[in-house]
Formats: sequence, structure tokens, C-alpha cells
Amino acid sequence: MDYVKLINCMRCGMCLPACPTYRETFLETASPRGRVALVRKLQEGELDQSERLLEYLSLCLDCQACASACPCGVNAGELVAEFTCERKEGSEMGFMEDLILRKLVPHPDRLESSMVPMRMYQKSGLQKLVRKLGILKMFPKPLERMEGLLPALPSRPLRQEIQEVTPAVGPERGTVGFFLGCVMSLVFSDASRATIKLLSALGYRVITPRNQVCCGAPNMLGGDMAGLKEAAHTNIDIFSGHEVDFIVTDCGGCGAELKKYGHHLDGYEAAQSFSGKVRDISQVLTLHADELRARLKPLPIKVTWHDPCHIAHCQGIRREPRDLLKLVPGIDYRELEAADACCGSAGTYNIERPDMSDRILKRKLDTIRSSGAEVLVTGNPGCLLQLKKGLADHLPDVRIMHLTEILVRSMTVQPD
Repeated sequence: MDYVKLINCMRCGMCLPACPTYRETFLETASPRGRVALVRKLQEGELDQSERLLEYLSLCLDCQACASACPCGVNAGELVAEFTCERKEGSEMGFMEDLILRKLVPHPDRLESSMVPMRMYQKSGLQKLVRKLGILKMFPKPLERMEGLLPALPSRPLRQEIQEVTPAVGPERGTVGFFLGCVMSLVFSDASRATIKLLSALGYRVITPRNQVCCGAPNMLGGDMAGLKEAAHTNIDIFSGHEVDFIVTDCGGCGAELKKYGHHLDGYEAAQSFSGKVRDISQVLTLHADELRARLKPLPIKVTWHDPCHIAHCQGIRREPRDLLKLVPGIDYRELEAADACCGSAGTYNIERPDMSDRILKRKLDTIRSSGAEVLVTGNPGCLLQLKKGLADHLPDVRIMHLTEILVRSMTVQPD
């Protein structure tokens, strides 16, 4: 870990109002500057690593709102994540960590096979029965919560359905590589199918390598830097075999991690080149706003946008999604109060820390209610899972959609 990053914190407090956990607890140890101070004291040998100290650090969602607020560019979430990786470096992984991070996540075929029981659970009607009878209340709370977050799954993962090469519609203006995220393929396949359709309609030849692997974000989350670097090398090698103008993703979490490959593999030129080509789908679509506007048809609905942390704070993308939504004729766009505040998903945080996650989610749901929106739009699968469940429980009249889904819906809507 770079010690300079730790001593750059001026303890000015600018990060405090931006931090979700500090807003809920008002504890210094639950604030970004508090976490930086703890890690610094550990590095300087003034504190011993204890379970209590690790508990304080694990409260961080790594939403990186503190980095957006910090005048010195200190990123407390990133520092905590790097500390976790360093702490685990050289130690043996636990059975479940090894199973998930090394045996399952890096292998798309295995990951897809693991979802087959869940698909059968839904299709057989067993899920409805289990929920109606409240059977899951007899099981550990994390299992009940995970099941509650599970939306209706597509009949097949998108990776198994789409062609590796989708030709451009009309004159070809360029070629893009499409990074198909794991959760997007397994759960939100309609959104990624819409992404490919938009790119193709705008004249791009879309290459979706079937052998690409997970971006490595789960490894980073689990402190497995070696696994992350292995994933990075694999994806760089795969996409380097294609001449592409951009590497496009519609998953905020994937985009944030892919853009860091150059940092994780410092000195590796191919990693720098790869990360330099990565674009969120909103960045590419905005390049062709006029052409897209001409294709869109009226949608008379009230819409608001939730900024995923991995898009707004990690990638600095804020204007593009809003501008794209405002291209749609008839849309009544409502700006969401504290739109870039975390929804409480944060990878597996909503499973591991359900109480804090629910408190943060409630704030987000309150602002959605106040907006009067009929449709909530966002661009990250973690947010989609968290907010879809929250809306179903508390605001059932509000639908949630991925950005590409609403644009394709406008493009294909039939006149009355």
C-alpha cells in the first residue's frame, strides 16, 4: 500500500456527509477519515490488528463517495480494499473462498451450471410455494435474504444465446468488443441484449468473445489480488486478439474494475492499452446522440436516474446517462435527490450486513418516492438487484429498468 495516500488525508471532514455509514451512525470509526486513520496507525505499528478493528473497516461499502468529496483525492474505500488484499496475501484461502473465487467465478461454464438449480426452483413453481409458506424463515438469515433478492431468471444465460460476432446494421462505422458481465448474462440478459442491439443499430460490429471471464471484481472484494490479476491477464489476452475501437460494458462494476487493469498490472503495457479502451455503454451512445434521437419514439412516462457508485464515483460518469434519457421524446425526467448516494448493495454487503444495508436502502427509497417517478433507471446489476427488491416490497408501482432497456423500448415502440 502506498503510504503517501494515507498521510494525504487532512482530516478536513469533507467526506463525512458523503459517507453512507457515517450518516447512519455518526461514528468517527464509521467514517472515511476514521478508516484512513485506522489503516495508517496499523501501518505505523501503533495499532494491533484485532477483530474489533477489522469490524470497523469492514463496515465500508467501498462506494467511493468519499473520493468524490475529498479535496486531496484520498480514496478511503480503495485503501481499505488494498489493506484487505495485503492482509490476506500469502495466507491460505478458506474452503468457501477458494470454491467461489477460484473454482467457480473464473469459469463461465461452471458459473452457469451453478444457476441451473435456481432456474428449476423458479420454473417448477417451488419458489412461489416456499415464499408463500415462509419455509425460508427456518433457514439461516443470509440464505433467506439471498433468495429474496433473486429476480426471475432468463431461460438461458445470454452468453449461450448470442453470436460472438453481431454485424452492424447498415454501414459499418467501427468494431467494438462487448464485455458481458457475469450477472448481466445470468440475470439481466435482456439489458445486455438491448446493449448489443443499440450498438449494432448505430453501425458497430459487436464482438462478444465467448471465452471471456469474470472481470475480477469479486476477487478484489474478497481480498484475492492474485485471482484478480489472473482474470485481468486472461481478459486482456482474449480481447487483444481482436481489433476493436472500444471495449464496451453495460455493468458499472465491471467497467470500474476493467478500467483499473492498468493500475493492478502496473508496467504491463497491454493492460494500459486495454483499460484505455474500456467505455461504459452510456459513453459510447452519447457519441451518437443526434443519430439516436432520430430513432427514438415517444414514451410518456416519469423517469428518474440512480447513479451507481461504480459509475458515478469510480468512473466519474454522471452527465451521459441523464442526457441519454432526456433524448427520449415524451419522457418526464425527474432528478433524484442524492442520486449518487449508495443504495446499500455493494457486492455482498447487503447479505453480510443486512441491517446497515437496509438503513441505507430506506434513504434511497424515500428519495425515489419523493421524485414521483414511475420508472427508476440505473446501470449496475448490484443496484438492479437491491432496488428491484426494495421497490417490490415498498414501492410496487415503481418499475426498475436498465438504461439500455428503456432506450430500446423507445426505439421499438409501436405507434397507437
